[in-house]
Amino acid sequence: MPKQKTKRSAAKRFKKTSSGKLKRNKAYKSHILTKKSPKRKRNLRKSTITDSTNEKNMKKILPYL
Repeated sequence: MPKQKTKRSAAKRFKKTSSGKLKRNKAYKSHILTKKSPKRKRNLRKSTITDSTNEKNMKKILPYL
């Protein structure tokens, strides 16, 4: 059986926490920032945990993470 390949685009976007969950950065922070409030932009800077509904798919995409 050949080894599984990691999806490199996903590997660059996600990090594993010590408890085994996946950490990600929030979207919508790259452009069209003038209409977004300072509070909203500040909250977009923070990272968050990947939703549990996506956990199964993420394990397939990132087998060795």
